[in-house]
Amino acid sequence: MNELVLRDDKDGVATLTLHRAAKRNALNLALWAELDAHADAIAAASDAIGAVILRADGPVFCAGNDLKERGIEAPRPHYQASIVTKLAELPQPLIVAVQGGCFTGGLELALAGDIIIAGESAHFADTHGKFGLVPIWGMSQRLPRRVGAWKAREMSFTGLPVDGREAARIGLANHCVPDTELDATTRTLAGAIAAQSRHSVFAYKKLYREQADLPLGAGLAHEVFNSAGVAPDFAERVARGF
Repeated sequence: MNELVLRDDKDGVATLTLHRAAKRNALNLALWAELDAHADAIAAASDAIGAVILRADGPVFCAGNDLKERGIEAPRPHYQASIVTKLAELPQPLIVAVQGGCFTGGLELALAGDIIIAGESAHFADTHGKFGLVPIWGMSQRLPRRVGAWKAREMSFTGLPVDGREAARIGLANHCVPDTELDATTRTLAGAIAAQSRHSVFAYKKLYREQADLPLGAGLAHEVFNSAGVAPDFAERVARGF
């Protein structure tokens, strides 16, 4: 059976690769099922994995939902949305590397990332309106939190694409790099994360997620009263030096 999502682990980094390039990595139910299983396995691996990369084979990151499956019943209600959320809420930081098209459902999937790296060929677009659809996988919530309310409205109302450089300028992507450097840049960042204390990084991700919509005062109190404390290997790390 041909795998639609490949997983490779190296040096504490798990890399998930969308492997449906002939269909522009369109998101069918079989691919979602594999993403779901990988997300569960990575979450269960806990400290064994320090960072996760989501990338794609071929010239296109993801053309979006496989519309040929429209009307086919998913295994459970809100299936795809729950998997995007599961990826977003992994204890490990998730880096998404995007080349070529990243459209609608593909953009909703990419928005699960803590960090998005765009290749210069990347184009991000919300094309729900082109097909008479409305989002149910998180677009109306995650996109404005990434780029601001007014830019999100422009993207969703017009359906016009944003290229990699513009994506970095508006904060949709953290960086835009030549396509030839996309993998190396992504792996360098993932390696830097994996080299950090898992205790600290996982605690940071949890705090950032929990405090995202709190007023400053409530957020400061949350940080104090929900601290994970000092890592068990703190003394060892100090002894090793910087």
